[in-house]
Amino acid sequence: MLRPRSKTRNWAATLRDLEAEQVSVRASAVADLAAHAEAHRDEVVSHLRSALTDEAEVRAAAAIAAADGELTELTDLLVSATEHDDDEVVGAALTALGELRATAGADAVRRCLEHRSGPVRFQAVIAYPRVNPEGAVDALLRATEDDDAFVRHIALRMAEEVGGPGDEVVDARFLPRALALLDDDSDAVRVAAAVILGRLGRRDGAALLAQVAGREVITSEADDESAAIELCGELRIEAAREPLRKRGFSRVFLVQHDPFAWQARVALAAMGDMDARSWIIKELDAWTRERRTLAVAAAGRARLSGARPKLEAMRRDPKRAAPEAIDEALALIEAHDRSET
Repeated sequence: MLRPRSKTRNWAATLRDLEAEQVSVRASAVADLAAHAEAHRDEVVSHLRSALTDEAEVRAAAAIAAADGELTELTDLLVSATEHDDDEVVGAALTALGELRATAGADAVRRCLEHRSGPVRFQAVIAYPRVNPEGAVDALLRATEDDDAFVRHIALRMAEEVGGPGDEVVDARFLPRALALLDDDSDAVRVAAAVILGRLGRRDGAALLAQVAGREVITSEADDESAAIELCGELRIEAAREPLRKRGFSRVFLVQHDPFAWQARVALAAMGDMDARSWIIKELDAWTRERRTLAVAAAGRARLSGARPKLEAMRRDPKRAAPEAIDEALALIEAHDRSET
């Protein structure tokens, strides 16, 4: 198993440990090569080429280092590594090919979509849209029918990364599969399907999204829980209003806020809740730039028209909040206001 190091070796120490007898030491040194790619690119590439023919643990570390160092010169060996008999090596090679967006590895990644190992198929589903965007939707649709729930889930998540034609956040071809997966055996898959439907502006998964907001349905995926809560606001799901208030504003003595309190307040603001809207307006004048920038993002996501005067004023002073966040928030609010007229 690859383990993160707390401190990167210097160049001399890295070269020394590449020759160590202990496999785990060599693997750790190989992982450190990526940090030296800018200063010693040719040498790093040469050492990684050797490492990609070493023991499985070292090969896997070398594949990840190739991605971290953005070393596209190693694509040929990464493609070869997808045929290794060790699943960790194959998974690392797929990760690297995806991170490098190595189109030359498209056929190898496609083959791994049918690999015997679920974890390998999982990595292939992540990598394939990045190495072959044109074939991404068809591959992801097939992956939503995989026997492994983790693979079905990541296929739905990657559908959001791929997006759809024009400004569509998800390709409409995922609609039938998302509808079917609302009845999946896995709660994580069901929630991801409801999120996909919500992204498509559909309310078919509204009851499930409200159950996530109320913790009646638990997903292991924090990003999906966050998205579900925000979609409750965007879709104005009334059944979620009280659970959102509890998550956004309730606080027990000596207990921290809910980890998704911010998302809950944004959702409430989108639904017209005056307490949540007042909180956002107040936060635009918070003491720190970080909090003000978060408030700017909240105003945009909640399409809070009442925040426009303050946002316009903040736009003239970059010290108030991140300019790009202000521009994005104003664009969201303006688009929403136009659609309402």
